[in-house]
Amino acid sequence: MFDVEKITNEIIAFIREYFEKFNLKGVVLGISGGKDSAVVAGLFCKALGSDKVIGLTLPCHSNEQDKIDAKKVSNHFGFKLLNLELTNVYDVFVDEFDKNFKEFGIEAKDLIDSNINLKPKLRMASLYYVAQALSQFEKQGYLVAGTSNLCELYVGYFTKGGDNVCDISVLGDLTVSEVLAIGDYIDVPKEILYKAPSDGLSNLTDEEKMEIKYADVEKVIYGKPVSVEAYQKIKKLHEKNAYKFFIPTYKKG
Repeated sequence: MFDVEKITNEIIAFIREYFEKFNLKGVVLGISGGKDSAVVAGLFCKALGSDKVIGLTLPCHSNEQDKIDAKKVSNHFGFKLLNLELTNVYDVFVDEFDKNFKEFGIEAKDLIDSNINLKPKLRMASLYYVAQALSQFEKQGYLVAGTSNLCELYVGYFTKGGDNVCDISVLGDLTVSEVLAIGDYIDVPKEILYKAPSDGLSNLTDEEKMEIKYADVEKVIYGKPVSVEAYQKIKKLHEKNAYKFFIPTYKKG
């Protein structure tokens, strides 16, 4: 039985203890307009105070509704929300790629996966830029908070070097249903909390993109029965993406 009050209080204590230990001031995180970033923002506001939380919307050929939903989250919890428009940055990068790889016959318009994965990498670079800038200005550290949950991590549903990069993670050991329970407990707006999860980049929900259900991923994680088809798909994703967690390093003998 998931004790939402106990776990929520433990996460808040975990944040406070870590920030006190290293004399840190605040946190920066991307606010996507979805449940995970909303829950993370809410937890940090409760742990540190909303004045120590800086949210960023980082649109990059994105759905305008995501920015509207992000604003709802910031208004609800009372933290500052800034918008860094990355569309032009993305377009310049792609243009430079095409100039340099023209002789190879490679065009960015054909590189669907590369184009999708570039966006979270630009976003993560932006979050770290802002965190470093605030740390320098305030003369006290700001960290980048991660927003990935256990179900996403289990099947490797993240961009390596992008949305998996962070300084502190508070949802990495929590499944989707557990994140939802905490979201309800800390009063995340319902229309945000129960919005179908999506990367905001591919015009598909997470479950449509992966062709699996997060509820089935959670069952597999906790050793509960699922259909053979679901188990095989989840197992395949888990094994195929395991490389994302490790950097093979030669060790001299």
